[in-house]
Amino acid sequence: MKIIFLFMDGVGVRPAAADNPVNAEVCPTLCRLVATRSRPIDACLGVEGLPQSATGQGTIFTGVNCARLMGKHCEGFPGPLLRQTIQKDNLFLQLRKRGKKVCFSNAYLVESTEELASRRFKSVTTVMALTAPETIRVADDLVANRALTQDLTRETIQDHWPDIPTIPPQRAAEHLFAIARENDFTLYEFFQTDVSGHSMDYVRACSVLRVYDRFLSSLMRFVEAAGITLVLTSDHGNIEEVSERGHSRNRVPFVVCGPGENSIRERTSSLTDITPAILSAYDS
Repeated sequence: MKIIFLFMDGVGVRPAAADNPVNAEVCPTLCRLVATRSRPIDACLGVEGLPQSATGQGTIFTGVNCARLMGKHCEGFPGPLLRQTIQKDNLFLQLRKRGKKVCFSNAYLVESTEELASRRFKSVTTVMALTAPETIRVADDLVANRALTQDLTRETIQDHWPDIPTIPPQRAAEHLFAIARENDFTLYEFFQTDVSGHSMDYVRACSVLRVYDRFLSSLMRFVEAAGITLVLTSDHGNIEEVSERGHSRNRVPFVVCGPGENSIRERTSSLTDITPAILSAYDS
């Protein structure tokens, strides 16, 4: 089995509303998948307060209820205890133990993993990737189209990397598909949804979602033809309620399409279930 895991930061499930850009006119492919191939899952984790990125993502990629472990929802970059939890056991490590070839397809604009490891602040996915350095892609990989930027189109890197040309989101889908064909598990992280949600700018949020939807539409055609399983989820709500600056308590989508989709989806009702469900799919 081959799996592409699409992590979309800050996307919750909410009925249609004037301040909800996640609608069929803006992002028809995403909305169709949420309506037909998804179940809404809990991101609050039984802990008071608004869900946050560090504990939400930590939970997704370890299966540990990191908010409960920390006694609160933690935003931004994981602190020492959370980093230790991720480093001790995470989805990448578990897959490698099973002999699976794993790739984090986001490009780090550094020359080496040593440079990345020296950074003071690291995201959850960076902490996880550094436990399996062979999963990491750097600037040279991006130039060779063996990696993606976090915005898909490379527009956000033009000030510092003008020699790397921009691409349409459909081309990014081609690149991700090519990467996935060479690996058993491929992760791609997109956080412009969370950034635009915090901006409270409806037009900006719609623009971000349209770009992502063009990418997703193309990718779906590739994975369906190739029999690759696609998983898409988020760590907390945000962009679906753009009139509020902070995160939401809404459930998040858990989309699964392809071989093993029913088993993976049925096993998952919370962020804590995602890693165990994926591992079970490989074990079955």
